[in-house]
Amino acid sequence: MTDLLLAIDGGSQSTKVSVIDAEGAVLASAAVALRPYELGPEGRAVHPDDDLWDSLTAATQQALARFRDAGGDLARLAAVGLCGIRFCRALLDAEGRLVEPVLSWMDARVSRPLAEQRDPRVALVVSAGGYLAVRLTGERRDSAASYQGMWPLDPVTRQWSADPEAFARTGMPRDLLPHLVDPGGLLGTVTAEAAAASGLPVGLPVYATGNDKAVEALGAGLVDPGTTLLSLGTYIAAMTVAEAHRPDGDVFWVNGAAEPGRYLVESVGIRRGMWTVTWLRRLVTAACAEPDADPAAVQAWLEREATAVPAGCGGLRVVPDWLAPGDAPHRRGTILGLDGSHGAAELHRAVLEGIVLTMRRHTAAMETAIGLVADRLIVSGGGARSPLMCRIAADVFDRPVERTAVEDAAGLGSAICAAVGHGLHPDVASAVKAMVRPGALVHPDPTMVERYRAIAADHDRILEHTDAFYAARS
Repeated sequence: MTDLLLAIDGGSQSTKVSVIDAEGAVLASAAVALRPYELGPEGRAVHPDDDLWDSLTAATQQALARFRDAGGDLARLAAVGLCGIRFCRALLDAEGRLVEPVLSWMDARVSRPLAEQRDPRVALVVSAGGYLAVRLTGERRDSAASYQGMWPLDPVTRQWSADPEAFARTGMPRDLLPHLVDPGGLLGTVTAEAAAASGLPVGLPVYATGNDKAVEALGAGLVDPGTTLLSLGTYIAAMTVAEAHRPDGDVFWVNGAAEPGRYLVESVGIRRGMWTVTWLRRLVTAACAEPDADPAAVQAWLEREATAVPAGCGGLRVVPDWLAPGDAPHRRGTILGLDGSHGAAELHRAVLEGIVLTMRRHTAAMETAIGLVADRLIVSGGGARSPLMCRIAADVFDRPVERTAVEDAAGLGSAICAAVGHGLHPDVASAVKAMVRPGALVHPDPTMVERYRAIAADHDRILEHTDAFYAARS
């Protein structure tokens, strides 16, 4: 019986691959970290060499090996669901190979027309997920829900625009772009070359999903317009669902959902959110007396010690703009209030509080602008694995916080798209009902809610002072 799905979650810090059944249970998984971005002049930020593909094949081999070691039968694999990082740009030659390394979402060139940087060898321009689809299937196909930013996409039809001006504005001729299919549509089947590199069976169907945030929302069970999702990943944002496309606003924008005909309204975000937590952990690890200190043990120690730190961290405040937002390029990350009483635990908690307090402000602005009254908050991504962050979120937002039951919600979202595309479930609603399980619920503490209201008011005033300081220095 072919009833298992291979979910590929191409994220900003790692590629995760999972074997998932039609009820949403994860039977085996593996993750391979991506290498640090290669940074260069004029805003260059690329994934080095062929890192996205190399990490995909390595993670797939590891996940399949773990599945086999646990007694699993590869003959039960029915389909692959594939997602990639949004806002990236991959330039491919006629053989489907990279002309240059994949441009990260942080690369300044992804917001500029392709014509300004056109290489004559380029035969296809695709998203990060589209590049991986080409490598897996050999077909020029990609998900319509993978494209955001500088692309000639009609957001209503979710196909390439019928307006010639859209192609002129983006500098992307139509013949350089892939054929678009909706989430759940067939991208192709695994080629012999891809099978040799990944360990996947030749001919296994590969289905379209969406960009990494869209499939994360689906895997987190974000289907109710009265619910907000807080995605705690490398890029942190709040999202809710919309039934129709609407123009972007000042404090929100619209992303295509990983379900045909639906959209996600998304708040302003934090561009290096959970990266900040990783940065602090690396600093502490480097300072350990033990040169081979286990990063997981260091993270557990920080979490444990920070839990004992009082809310507000003795006046320590963090504004996590380590990568400046697009509308305020002068802005920098800020740590205020340090004194001799503060150590690593206080700084760790202050980072978590800074993230949640910043997102409370962005989320409130989004919800007010669209008239949303949300009484439920789902948290997903790497930050959702922190009980302390979930506790802080419940108290700061003053609403129940539900952690996703699976660590990799984006992987589960990819599996849901593949399950629907392959007919294991009749539609997305049925697949979500069968495959998404509710996670642990954290209720706000009324005493801490009041405490954080005062802290939030203090935190909100910081930008009034720091923006003027940083702008004068830029």
